[in-house]
Amino acid sequence: MKLVELRSRLPETALLDLPELPFRHLASGKVREIFEVDPETLLIVATDRLSAFDVVLPDGIPGKGVILTQFSLHWFGEISKIVPNHLVPDHDAELVLLLKDFPELVARSMLVRKMKPLPLEAVVRGYLSGSGWKYYLAHGNLFGQDLPEGLGESAKLPVPLFTPTTKAAVGDHDMPVTVEEGEAIVGAEVYGQTREISLELYALGKAAAKSAGLILADTKFEFGFDPEGTLCLIDEVLTPDSSRYWPAPVYEPGKTQPAFDKQYVRDFLETLDWDKKAPGPELPEHVIENTRELYLEAYGKIVG
Repeated sequence: MKLVELRSRLPETALLDLPELPFRHLASGKVREIFEVDPETLLIVATDRLSAFDVVLPDGIPGKGVILTQFSLHWFGEISKIVPNHLVPDHDAELVLLLKDFPELVARSMLVRKMKPLPLEAVVRGYLSGSGWKYYLAHGNLFGQDLPEGLGESAKLPVPLFTPTTKAAVGDHDMPVTVEEGEAIVGAEVYGQTREISLELYALGKAAAKSAGLILADTKFEFGFDPEGTLCLIDEVLTPDSSRYWPAPVYEPGKTQPAFDKQYVRDFLETLDWDKKAPGPELPEHVIENTRELYLEAYGKIVG
């Protein structure tokens, strides 16, 4: 979907809760609602909810769920030769048929095969930012992995590093794990497979971002096993919610970078007297509007 069409599909107000659907509701995530269509198939609908510091904020970003879904669908197509994903065959046609009575939800939804989720979030970092930067300041390494001394904020790492975290419930915090801890959770073979695929996906995303005048500083992926035991990519991929995109022309290590992602909201929240626990603070209208434009600008640069 091109940017001009995407803009025409965006609502004027944020969709925080869904209409009643004729499917069994299974779970609510920070952003997405999951429904069971049949024993093998799930419907995932992305709302416009916004989370920061693992807290769902009271205000959403109008159309964010549409942008994220279309971002992911673009990337699922691009990376299908690297790793299979959870989309059903003939996805677009099947989705339109399923949601014929709810056409307003089509652009923000995915119809997927049931998977057994991997109990780790696969994080890849190419630059020292966010929680990674804070950890480096305190410990001089990146979650047990050695780094040179004296690196500054936003510094480019010598090589991209795989730094997975636990998968926390809504309201809890994801926690980084060491290599040994990760192998204990999923097994050494699965850990190694996940690491190699994640680094390859990051390299692909990094190259696409570079062509668009962006830097992909870091990103996270989620994986699951299909009924045949094949490791597949699930959830979202290389979106502004799961990735940190920076404008390359103004990149300057040693400080926080302007970003086409949730960092804009995080930076605003850091100016508030808030303990980063629910309930989160309300967002001013200009923060909501600017965040949406950043998401759209990133989409336009990468997807077209």
